[in-house]
Amino acid sequence: RTSTGSYVANRVSDKIVPLSDYIWTCRSGSAADTQAVADYVRHYLGSHTTELGRLPRVKTAANIMSKITYNNKDRMQAGLICGGWDPYNGGQVFEIPLGGTLVSTKFSVGGSGSGYIYGFVDAHWREGMTKEECLAFVKKAIAHAMARDGSSGGVIRTVCIDQSGVEKSACLND
Repeated sequence: RTSTGSYVANRVSDKIVPLSDYIWTCRSGSAADTQAVADYVRHYLGSHTTELGRLPRVKTAANIMSKITYNNKDRMQAGLICGGWDPYNGGQVFEIPLGGTLVSTKFSVGGSGSGYIYGFVDAHWREGMTKEECLAFVKKAIAHAMARDGSSGGVIRTVCIDQSGVEKSACLND
């Protein structure tokens, strides 16, 4: 959902957006700020890819995001997760919380509903899960957040990224 205070402005907004073919971002905070950051990063990565003639690194996208949010931290409300796959380091996840710090991590949660699910995530996440196990884990975590947080809800959207491409899906939370 996209909310403005306690009012839900859009109950099915898509907060997972592509930055390049194999790199996507999850957005939380100000919708306008996070959309602007994603647009800038997409532009810079496109130029970078053209200049180098190869796929960009996930860390490059995360670094650009971090620089933009850090340099504008007093004017911006943007919490981002940057994840994807590149042929140099495989699958990666970077967290860019409010303020622009860059954190390489195995997994990340963010947004208003994340505070409700840290215990669930700590208890159920494990390294080496299969793709199906990961999807089930993510859907269950998001469903818990949606059940507790009035600003979270609508549709559960997932994006799976690996060397074979991107699989995006959405499901209703029943």
